[in-house]
Amino acid sequence: MYSIGLAMTLRPGAYAEYKKAHDELWPEIADSMSDNDVSMAIYHFGENLVIHAVAPTEAAWNKSRDVPILEKWFEYMSTLLTTNQEGEILFEDLPEAFAFGIFKAD
Repeated sequence: MYSIGLAMTLRPGAYAEYKKAHDELWPEIADSMSDNDVSMAIYHFGENLVIHAVAPTEAAWNKSRDVPILEKWFEYMSTLLTTNQEGEILFEDLPEAFAFGIFKAD
């Protein structure tokens, strides 16, 4: 199983719109995740968000991300999340500190 953790920071006052957008996730994105057996949870703490996602393999994760609509989604999300000077969302890779059960590597 492939597992990934990412952290992001919300722009001030953006949580309600961020939450609504994810509650109404665009069908093409949901379909791509489902088709590739990707599961994801996003946790909110202050202005921080933490993504935890799992997929059967890293290739399945990458395939789920290879959908043209994601470019528009990230463009929209960049209005709600902090970005770099080029306007790209700042994702911070979170190194795994502990894994147990289904999350433990073989």
